[in-house]
Amino acid sequence: MSNPVKDAMQRFAINQVLRYLDGNPEENIPKLMELFDKYTPSDWYRPQRDAFRKAIQEKNNWYQLILRFFQLDVGVRKAFAENFLLNASLKGSAIQEEISKREDCNIPWAILLDPTSACNMHCTGCWAAEYGHQLNLSLEDLDSIITQGKKLGTYMYIYTGGEPLVRKGDIIKLCEMHPDCMFLSFANGTLIDEAFCQEMLRVKNFVPAISLEGFEAANDSRRGEGVYQKVHAVMALLNSHNLPFGISTCYTSRNVDDVSSERYFDQLIDSGALFAWFFHYMPVGNDAAVELLPSPEQRSKMYHAIRTFRSTKAIFTLDFQNDGEYVGGCIAGGRRYLHINAKGDVEPCVFIHYSNVNIHDVSLLDALKSPLFQAYHRSQPFNNNMLRPCPMLENPEFLPKMVAETGAVNTDYQSPESPEHLCEKTIPYAQRWKPVADALWQESHSQQPS
Repeated sequence: MSNPVKDAMQRFAINQVLRYLDGNPEENIPKLMELFDKYTPSDWYRPQRDAFRKAIQEKNNWYQLILRFFQLDVGVRKAFAENFLLNASLKGSAIQEEISKREDCNIPWAILLDPTSACNMHCTGCWAAEYGHQLNLSLEDLDSIITQGKKLGTYMYIYTGGEPLVRKGDIIKLCEMHPDCMFLSFANGTLIDEAFCQEMLRVKNFVPAISLEGFEAANDSRRGEGVYQKVHAVMALLNSHNLPFGISTCYTSRNVDDVSSERYFDQLIDSGALFAWFFHYMPVGNDAAVELLPSPEQRSKMYHAIRTFRSTKAIFTLDFQNDGEYVGGCIAGGRRYLHINAKGDVEPCVFIHYSNVNIHDVSLLDALKSPLFQAYHRSQPFNNNMLRPCPMLENPEFLPKMVAETGAVNTDYQSPESPEHLCEKTIPYAQRWKPVADALWQESHSQQPS
């Protein structure tokens, strides 16, 4: 399990570094790795240290992002360093790896939770609407999941929905109950106000990822008239309080040109966003808008744009469909994360609405050892080309087989969808994407994928 001496040394090192940098970050950042080396053994996290050292020496876009981090509220900055860098990423990962080997199952780095299925909006193509609007995990449910998760080394919790901030009070309460965890919430942004900003400053361990789908016309065509302006007002409010926030963008056939443009990335940075998470549209649900699936050319455009701007812009970006090579393919099924919906069904992925177990009936560890999760554990990666990671979108032959063999049931309570019906929508997509993905993979790797 976790080494108390090593944990203490890491915490001491992080706190010493932050204290040193607070006085004059721009002057002291170039001395950062020298200070970190002083307090930690030379073999700890060598690749990560080398990357930071290079950024500092070159004063590149990552260096500029570090400077932006030091513009945050001091207390929030310290909580992020301890909870995200130390607890979730260093200490937690070691515990997860040990338990995974011992129990022969996946252990997640992050757990996605739906506090509620309710939402104050109804966006075109939103999978969350498939659950209905009457479901909730109680405060006690959420506390129990987090408590169990910490015993497995999981200190990162991400709220989805519905609109999680419909449950503002309980979300803040959970930050208080678990001050050693980092909490992030996908949010439409419209429920963030001055009072909630003050609560974020008080608890220090909550970060919103606000949904934005491009410029005003593209965004509001999907999310509703006036939402674009509301989101930008909220970002200005968060920025005025030196609070961290990011952006969540779903790219579709209709907004790729917007969200792959340099202007879009510059706008996010100018608005104060520190990170941007990009999600490929998934045609989940009987009424899914299949026409929103990007074409292979559009997905390829996103692939190139994000890699270009990741190396030139002072914002951390991640494309969950095109960045599979950095995490070994599919991260679902507890391999890096899992999803628990508002009824308590434990699902392998936020887009895979099938399950064997409910968190009200089993422990979190038992859920990770359930048949569907074990099928993920045995089958990952689903493809040696990490640009084709998903068992539903790019490898649609896998999901129906896993569901059938494990006896998993659909968790869409409004309009149940069979895995065969779901994957009928993705088979043509997978066939079109394969040659493009293989060419991209071959271009950047020495061997053709099998």
